[in-house]
Amino acid sequence: MADGAEILHAEQRVKNLLLLVGQQGASDLHLAVGRYPTLRINGKLHPVTQEKILTPADTKALSDILLTEDRKNELLTSGQTDFSYSFENRMRFRTNVFFQKGYVSVTMRFVMDHVRNLEELNIPNSLYNFANYSQGLVLVTGPVGHGKSTTLAAIIEYINHNQEKHIITIEDPIEFVYEQDRCIINQREVGRDAKTFPLALRGVFREDANVVLLAELRDLETIATAMTAAETGHLIFATVHTNDAAQTIDRVIDVFPAHQQNQIRAQLASVLLGVISQRLIPRMDGAGRVPAIEIMLKNHAIENLIRENKTHQLDSVIETSLKDGMVSLDRSLADLVRRGLISINDAMLYSKNRQYLEMLIAKEG
Repeated sequence: MADGAEILHAEQRVKNLLLLVGQQGASDLHLAVGRYPTLRINGKLHPVTQEKILTPADTKALSDILLTEDRKNELLTSGQTDFSYSFENRMRFRTNVFFQKGYVSVTMRFVMDHVRNLEELNIPNSLYNFANYSQGLVLVTGPVGHGKSTTLAAIIEYINHNQEKHIITIEDPIEFVYEQDRCIINQREVGRDAKTFPLALRGVFREDANVVLLAELRDLETIATAMTAAETGHLIFATVHTNDAAQTIDRVIDVFPAHQQNQIRAQLASVLLGVISQRLIPRMDGAGRVPAIEIMLKNHAIENLIRENKTHQLDSVIETSLKDGMVSLDRSLADLVRRGLISINDAMLYSKNRQYLEMLIAKEG
């Protein structure tokens, strides 16, 4: 049992580290046994060498400051726990505490204290057009830590300020906290306000919701319920951990048993409004990262390709539909290189077709 002095010391260490996150503009803080406390800044890990290397007792003491009794019990029974942590009512963190090799590790992601708009995020304003639909499914994809939740928050905030809707968010844990303006916004945290994602999502049918933000499409039941909700008068926004539009379509369909997939293909082709895929690329001037965005909007060609199981042709339609507002990832990367925002080497790291990217850069140059 820790004494009062040890608890005060651990509290001060947590405070110092979280203040350092803000001072250094870090996105994440990692606490792992055998390592210095480590910040992720502009996508790269930076050890805090003025601190000492963490021992098992250190990570246990630091995690105890963050965890409620309920969360401590969940950690012991499940091996991990997710929650939001508010620091001095001015900084919020999406936090995961977990066991590794029998020791406690902590990862804390800084959540901005205000929701930035698409202009501030350097993302095309055309994405606000999704807010003008009364029903359908919009998917935002990309690797972990590349701004999916931030992009969706900007669209939700746009709806909040410009329409009169009932918005329900279903998250694990809650990230951005919205100030209700013209909309009613109810934010539900899985584990606290609802037992599971599917249960919370089924609830929207009885809650008079217009818009639903679903933190993640992660299983068959959630995906099936989301598509049904999109068919029945709800505008659904959700994230998927995939790399591009074509892979996203395949991932959604492949979750279902083979005998259901033709039916799901037809349903997805009908309800899907678009897929946004993004990467955050280090800026050449060192001032953070800038997004490269692939945008696929459903038109007749896209709908037919999904329905006919020809997702391998989606990239071609995206590339040839620039006038309709679609943008391929390589075209977005080439534009960032041309504007001097990112290096050619970094663009190549994220390119889907390096030869085509080189051609686009040479053509635009």
